[in-house]
Amino acid sequence: MKGPVAMLKEEYPKLGSVFTVNLLSYKNITFFIGPEVQAHFFKAPESDLSQQEVYRFSVPVYGPGVVYDVEYTVRQEQFRFFTEALRVSKLKGYVDQMVTESEEYMSKWGESGKVDLKYELEQLITLTSSRCLLGLEVRDKLFEDVASLLLELDNGMLPISVIFPYLLIPAHRRRDQGRKKLGEIFGNIISSRRETGKVGNDMLQCIIESKYKNGRPTTDSEVTGMLIATLYGGQHTSSITSTRTAAYLLQNKQEHLSAVLDEQKNLMKQHGDMKVDHDILSEMDVLHRCIKEALRLHPPLTLLLRSSHTDFSVKTREGNEYDIPKGHIIATSPAFANRLPHIYKDPDMYDPDRFAAGREEDKKAGAFSYISFGDSRHVCLGESFAYLQIKAILSHLLRNFELDLISPFPEIDWNAVVVGVKGKVMVRYKRRQLSIE
Repeated sequence: MKGPVAMLKEEYPKLGSVFTVNLLSYKNITFFIGPEVQAHFFKAPESDLSQQEVYRFSVPVYGPGVVYDVEYTVRQEQFRFFTEALRVSKLKGYVDQMVTESEEYMSKWGESGKVDLKYELEQLITLTSSRCLLGLEVRDKLFEDVASLLLELDNGMLPISVIFPYLLIPAHRRRDQGRKKLGEIFGNIISSRRETGKVGNDMLQCIIESKYKNGRPTTDSEVTGMLIATLYGGQHTSSITSTRTAAYLLQNKQEHLSAVLDEQKNLMKQHGDMKVDHDILSEMDVLHRCIKEALRLHPPLTLLLRSSHTDFSVKTREGNEYDIPKGHIIATSPAFANRLPHIYKDPDMYDPDRFAAGREEDKKAGAFSYISFGDSRHVCLGESFAYLQIKAILSHLLRNFELDLISPFPEIDWNAVVVGVKGKVMVRYKRRQLSIE
């Protein structure tokens, strides 16, 4: 299975920036490819282009009463709760936990050996996410249970789930059982905190304390659903992106890895014995660009969708105008649009310096040229958290270990809604005699 990008590669050169395909005689899907037409996709109000109908397939995973199971006005308030939990003052506290988790996890590695880096980073991303988002109750006592249940949710989000989310197949049954058990675990923690008055420095506490504009507090069910939505989306995409970034750096040791290590060395000299914190991570521009470039080439969400509620028109950069009828599904593809050759030089090449000062290919092309995190009113709320989390983990890894990629460069796994890394990513490691400090 090659995924929708193969179809876009075939149709875009023939049909241009706007074209319609019929999916299994089920729906007309009109694709918008390129910044000019993507502007309407991201800027249109919910009354014109709606997310709710096309993302209903997520309801069995997130649960009732949250995100795409509620009206837009309620969803916006719930997104406000997320925004409050991810403001800079909170992120600074989360970074301390990310760094601590990275240090503790990698201290258990030997002096040398071989590991599946994909598995190791998945574990570490889940650990840091659990600690920052769910709190110490999950991190210290229930991590293995929660991690295995999240895997059941992930395995139950298949391409067929988008069209038939309640189809009676084994993967969906395991998904539903896993969601029920997660609800019970989180429900017990939430009830305990409410009853005992115990608080934590985590997203869980922020959402427990959140209130809607009318003064109504969040319910236990809503808190559970919002936590699962955050953890499912963030944990999976960050583990994929950290693995891809590491693989690209190990494939490009002489140029990009050496530049990252030089930056780490300079920052550690500049800050001395200071523990890596939010501000130091924010100074890691080279590593940031390496992550951003991995995300350009491999955004975990291949397709973004909307449902059209009104007739409207769009104009392409060539000046062609198209009338789009009400009722169409509107789609764009970060995986394809992020590789347009009139925006990015050698678009299939891993080149983090395309985002460096002076080049900045995405900015020179204008808004909506880089859409790995969405854009405008639909930008991903967890973008800052994701970058900090991945930088905290990779900076510690690269400062303390020499690494060699000994398996083939990882292929794309198209067999899921969130496009992942296929197979193992084996590396040989050796602990540095003197870490880069």
